Amino acid sequence: MPLATAIDATLPLPEIPGYRLLCVIAHGGMAIVYRGTQLSLGRDVAIKVMRAEALADEVSRRRFENEARTIARLEHPHIVSIHEVGRTGDGLPWYSMPYLPHGHLGQRASARHVADTDDAMPVAPAVPGLPPGAMPEARVREILRALLSALGYAHVRGVIHRDVKAENVLFDEADRPLLTDFGIALRRGYGTRVTMAGLAVGSTAYMAPEQARGQQVDKRADLYSVGVLAWEMLSGALPYQADDALAMAIMHTQNPIPRLPPRLRHWQRFMDRALAKEPGRRFADAAEMLEAVERVPAAGSPTSAMTRMLQTFATGAGRPARMMLICTLLLAVAGTAVWLGASRDAPDAPPPPAIAAASAAGSADAPGSAGDGSGVEDTDTVATLADDTEAASGDEVPTPDPPGLSRAPISASDRHIAAAERQIRAGRLTAPAGESALDELLAAWQADQEHLRVPPTAERLFDAVGRRAARRIERGDDADAVALLSQVRRQAAPLDGKGFDPMRPIRPHVADAVERRIEKAIAAVDRDDAVAALAAADAVGLDASDTARLRRAAMTIPQLDAAGEHAPAGLRVTRGDAGVFAIARAPVSRAEYERFASATGRKAAPCGRASLRRARSWEAPGFEQAPGDPVVCVSWHDAIDYARWISERTGRSVVVASMAQGATQPPAAGAPAEWRSDCPSACRQRVAVDGDAATRELDPARGYDDVGFRLVRLP
Repeated sequence: MPLATAIDATLPLPEIPGYRLLCVIAHGGMAIVYRGTQLSLGRDVAIKVMRAEALADEVSRRRFENEARTIARLEHPHIVSIHEVGRTGDGLPWYSMPYLPHGHLGQRASARHVADTDDAMPVAPAVPGLPPGAMPEARVREILRALLSALGYAHVRGVIHRDVKAENVLFDEADRPLLTDFGIALRRGYGTRVTMAGLAVGSTAYMAPEQARGQQVDKRADLYSVGVLAWEMLSGALPYQADDALAMAIMHTQNPIPRLPPRLRHWQRFMDRALAKEPGRRFADAAEMLEAVERVPAAGSPTSAMTRMLQTFATGAGRPARMMLICTLLLAVAGTAVWLGASRDAPDAPPPPAIAAASAAGSADAPGSAGDGSGVEDTDTVATLADDTEAASGDEVPTPDPPGLSRAPISASDRHIAAAERQIRAGRLTAPAGESALDELLAAWQADQEHLRVPPTAERLFDAVGRRAARRIERGDDADAVALLSQVRRQAAPLDGKGFDPMRPIRPHVADAVERRIEKAIAAVDRDDAVAALAAADAVGLDASDTARLRRAAMTIPQLDAAGEHAPAGLRVTRGDAGVFAIARAPVSRAEYERFASATGRKAAPCGRASLRRARSWEAPGFEQAPGDPVVCVSWHDAIDYARWISERTGRSVVVASMAQGATQPPAAGAPAEWRSDCPSACRQRVAVDGDAATRELDPARGYDDVGFRLVRLP
């Protein structure tokens, strides 16, 4: 945290009942963070206490309260949580959270110069072979997965962080990254907040162009900041360098996207989209950005290695290096020619290992390739499930013996192991029956239970099964995944308890796949999909605590489409630009509104124009209505209060449909128009929409005999 205001070391530490404060660990213009101990549990905590001088400042006070409310709503493994809130003996607001002593990301990607930070932390040790401050790509991917999972969770709940930066990514005891500091987060239903000087809040080194200009922001501003973080972690420096915050903001808004160094060129396409100046050119959401991260080739892959070699040859290599490369290529061509000549004399001779391996590796790019490096390609889309026949993709091909010197297997177990290895490379893991890799492995074990090659072959086979099951789980083929796991568990039962657990190599793949499915379901507010994924966890026999943890995560997802008092006719879940919500299939009926009026004693609003001589109300709109007909002659205020009443009774977040939400379930032809929660610019009147999408601006205090309303349930 920037040290915006000096701390008087002689001042006494605040007194908070139940806590012992030990020292100051961070402070800024709004609050001071202390390290302390929660006495009842004996655990270390960080306690954030608002400064006395900031309490009188309305913007600072609201920011502090907003942070506490926002974090309290977000329960995610990669978001710092709140333990408790309260006030000190002097009346200063505070809240406690986990103490995370492993520092922040800025201390690990430490070779950068950030114009608007005063941190003076120890420099992280350099990684051999990488520039100062750069991190290994595998670790960068892990951190990006965690941050995008956390942001996707927050965005679905209407929370935009607006200050994603290295200093706001902390690490726990297990070295997991956690997102913190939601002090300037924007919540659904609140306008853009600015500082007293009128400048958009946030850290300019990571700030999206529209945020730097003080414009309205959405979740894509957070994704831009994640792109800056990714650049910093990979290269050890920020994409833009400036001497002050204003110059940095201008560079983000005007300068072209820089180019990564040659060793990171495979990330450039990802960066070009992540750091696009226009929000519409960036990733649409965290899930799409995460998918793009997974598509970036791994460092050292054949594609990226060949690209770097050719780039070096074309642009950076000197004459000796170019000559060496030319000689290498000529030798490869000559070797191929010799082999082709020899193959005419020995038609059954296998190709040289390098050529065979390259051919096998090339199949990973064939249609249907899983491309996960497992060595077994999942081609369920082109092969029947009955056969479960799948092609190899990049398996290591053993060096063949010279012609005439091939060694025959010396035992039945050897023959079965050799056959099992061939079937693993071919992708025939569990079928065809009697000839699959699993059948051959079991035959080898039955022939010689002490054979030294049985355990490593089993390890490879069941690892491949785990990868295949994981791919099916992630693409939603739960029935196929369960069938595969059940078959393997049943057939491999003889191995269990004989010194080898056949499900052990499978469980990590399945657990990770189920967790990723549940995280996506959380982002999409889709409980049914999360629960469906749990079937694979049961089939593979995950540890009871892991299964319980995954089940709890799935069951915390709201069941948006469940019918109830707020929507007897049911709801329809919608996921789109307007967010995730469930809209009632029918407007509120006369009978439903009558229960509200009776329970609350609410008086009927005047209905229609004031010039009408005969008084009308929702009870007597001037025409006959059945109890199930849409209620009319209710004011906009009546509709809003009805939604609040339903929310209080059901414990669910229920609101009147907005324009964007109502567009997904418009009034039926000939049915009454419906109030919308939106208001025109001055908000003196409110909007009603009919089945033809025509709008009217009406007095919100009056009812109309052709206007009802419809409810929406939020996550």
